[in-house]
This record gives sequence, C-alpha cells and structure tokens, in this order.
Amino acid sequence: MSRARIGISGSATEFCGIELAHPIINASGTFDAIAARRVFGEELISRLPFSAFVSKTITLAPRAGNPPPRLWEEGAGMINSIGLPNRGLGGFIERDLPELAALGVPLIVSVMGTSAEEFAALVEGVAGRREVAALELNISCPNVHSGLIVGEEPDETLALLAAVRPLTGKPLVVKLTPNVADPSVIARAAEAGGADAVSLINTIKAAALDPRSGERWLGAGGGGLSGPAVRTVALRQVADVADAVEIPIIGMGGVESGSDARDLLTAGASLVAVGTASFRDPLAAERVRSELERGDGVRH
Repeated sequence: MSRARIGISGSATEFCGIELAHPIINASGTFDAIAARRVFGEELISRLPFSAFVSKTITLAPRAGNPPPRLWEEGAGMINSIGLPNRGLGGFIERDLPELAALGVPLIVSVMGTSAEEFAALVEGVAGRREVAALELNISCPNVHSGLIVGEEPDETLALLAAVRPLTGKPLVVKLTPNVADPSVIARAAEAGGADAVSLINTIKAAALDPRSGERWLGAGGGGLSGPAVRTVALRQVADVADAVEIPIIGMGGVESGSDARDLLTAGASLVAVGTASFRDPLAAERVRSELERGDGVRH
C-alpha cells in the first residue's frame, strides 16, 4: 500500500530525488508559462504558483492540434479537444526549453509518441539536457505497430518502459488514463518496467452536442472532460492505484481548493497537480497551496 509520502501541511517535500518547495504543481497543458511571462514579465517568476513545472506534451514532429472549436464549457467542468499543438522536439529544444528553464523551478517535460521508437527518440532528445529534471510519458496514444492504446494495455506499457528506461537515469513519470476498467493494473505494469512515479487522472472521454443542430460541437468530434465533475473519480482512482504500487503518485482531477488537494494527498498522492482551475484563474494554484498550508476545510 502506498500512502502519502509527505505531510499534508503543504510544506517542502522531496519527489523522486527532486527537492520541491511544496506539493502543488501544474497538470500538463493547462498553464502556458511562456505566454504568461510575456504578459506579466518577471512578476510571473516571483509568483509562479507551482513548485515544479510540467511542460505541454511534445511529440517528435510538430503538430497543429485539433480543428476548432476546441472547448466546451460544462456545468461542473470543461471538455477540451485541443489536441497536442507543439513545435516538435527540435522546436521545443531550440525555442521553448530556454524559456521554461528560466522559470526557476524543476522542469518536467511531457512526451508522447506513437511507437517505442518515437518515445525513445524523445527521451534521448530531452533527458540529456541539464535543464530537465524529469520526464512524463504520456501513454494515451495508439501504438502504430499494434494498434493498441499503450496506456490501456499493461503489456504495451511494460514494453514501452523496457525500451526507454535504459536511456536515462532521470525520473520517469507515467501518465495514466482513467478510461480503463482498472488503472491500477497499468500502474503496476509501469512500476514493474522501472517507472519512478505515475500521474493520474487524465481527462475522461466525453462529447457535446450543438443545441441547435444536434451535431457534435467539437471539431474533433469529442474530447476530454476535466474540472470538478471528475474530482470523485480522481479520488477513487488515486486511492486504488496507491493501494497497488509503492512508487509516488501525482494526483490530479478537479482540484479547486486546499481541501481538494488534501483529499488527494490523504488518498495516497505525493504531489497534487492543478489543471482546469488555472484556465479561469492563473493563480488558482497559489490559492490552493495557501489553503492547504492553512488547513482550510479540514474535517474534524
């Protein structure tokens, strides 16, 4: 059984050998630090609400992302169909990495490929950079060789780790999908393959209809649901995975307050990521951290 490896007061902690000022980080793709720095300048550095920064997922070749419209607001959350727009590995190294390294906190680079070979090229291209503290393996894409979703099949997950684990000594965090019957099975495969940590939950598959035409609203047809609507799903899955593995867990899903973060830490997470809340309030994570440290909402 894996339970929270840190106190839940919001104080300094260690994660996979990385010293962090507090347990609140960002979910990949939910906070554009480069754009924010252009707007707010050095104030962003001094007030960055995360103890580590996770980059938006990068792929080997550049991607434009999904066609618009890309966002649908739901009563208790948001469906996004943004896709993975990014400059590709070369563009990331040349243009994005220097700016992200200037944030002043450990950098976790998220990567995704459609084969073990692509993942290996990404890991080799990123892991050797001194600016990079750890890597996140986003395993939600189909393997072009097998047609199977890597993160939905334990054998695929194990095979991927076998290919990339020997390439770096830096921490590898495997990002799990919630769209399986039992994420703990995939988590155990990741652990067996040498992953240093897992993160969950990613978004839940969802769709929205245009109220006038009845046609699917999002340009890609569907997307991923996030926000408060998925909070209890995240809590259950984090607890189940914590019971199944010994490696650290980054918990996320609908975190809006310090008490939400505390619940995930109590369920077994070592760190908590804030995602959708940052779209509405770029400093939401700062408030979450403050409430966590003050003990707001503690149940007696």
